[in-house]
Amino acid sequence: MARQWRIEYPGAIYHVMSRGNGSQDIYCSDEDRQCFLELLENFPERYNIEVYAYVLMDNHYHLLLKTKEANLSRAMQWFGTTYTRKFNLKNHDKGHLFQGRFKSIIVENDAYLLRLSYYIHCNPLRAGIVKRLVDFPWSSYRFYAYKKRPPLWLSTKTITNQLSGEDLHKSYRLKMQHYSKEQGSVWEEVRHGFIYGSQDFVTDLKSRFLGSKKEVELPQHNSLFKEFDLESLLKSASEILDINIESVRHSRKIAPIEKDKRDMLVYLLWKTGRFSNYEIGDCLGLTYSSISKIVSALHGRITTENDFRGRWALLKSQFKV
Repeated sequence: MARQWRIEYPGAIYHVMSRGNGSQDIYCSDEDRQCFLELLENFPERYNIEVYAYVLMDNHYHLLLKTKEANLSRAMQWFGTTYTRKFNLKNHDKGHLFQGRFKSIIVENDAYLLRLSYYIHCNPLRAGIVKRLVDFPWSSYRFYAYKKRPPLWLSTKTITNQLSGEDLHKSYRLKMQHYSKEQGSVWEEVRHGFIYGSQDFVTDLKSRFLGSKKEVELPQHNSLFKEFDLESLLKSASEILDINIESVRHSRKIAPIEKDKRDMLVYLLWKTGRFSNYEIGDCLGLTYSSISKIVSALHGRITTENDFRGRWALLKSQFKV
């Protein structure tokens, strides 16, 4: 069975998430949620982990944290096992609470934390649970956006240090409002399914942790063995699609059939998981938000239009990455 590849080292930053088994709720009451937070309180002292942000949804959670030691798996195994035991005891339940192993995205550095915190805090709004984030009590949002004093185990300065202005709470709120209106998502910027950062960061991780052979059970590990140059991929794909890249790059208006081909090309590059929206957009003369909109629209057409789905399947069969 395929499993996630864990890269662990001192100072590593992670976006961690886990979902209930079969999408079941992992909290039956506010008492369960409070128990969850009380367990997080152990992270700084027991595991030397800094917790930056969290949100507790009904059937899953998100955490943003930094491990000062190479111990993410050990800490999360303790956390998941302990919370499951307490949950089952209180709710007269038994068996697995979480759906397999926790998922984690490794983050390049502190510069990415601000946007990740927006993504995490925006979950209740995206799910339609609340109309105002301040009304959701089970996240770290109010400690950043308002003057609510954070618990001792929650480290907020690393993120607030990236804000400017006399009122950092107001600055966070305003930036959060701007983020919530964006079409894009953090997930669109994740490389190889588990790396959030630049291509240089990917290269560094490869040199330090990849090794010399593939692992059958680690598809994320194996994806790093393939390295692709964006321009080379663009050239090969444009030949298959029979599209003139230069004319598309420098034209504000293009014919509908050419636009379909260009959008298919964008979607293909995005689906490789190896390039960010910024990189794809810069290569094709498009903005980040344009890439996000194209990806969303193409996904919808492939899902609903048989003819378009057939064209996509044909392109994938000719162009394997």
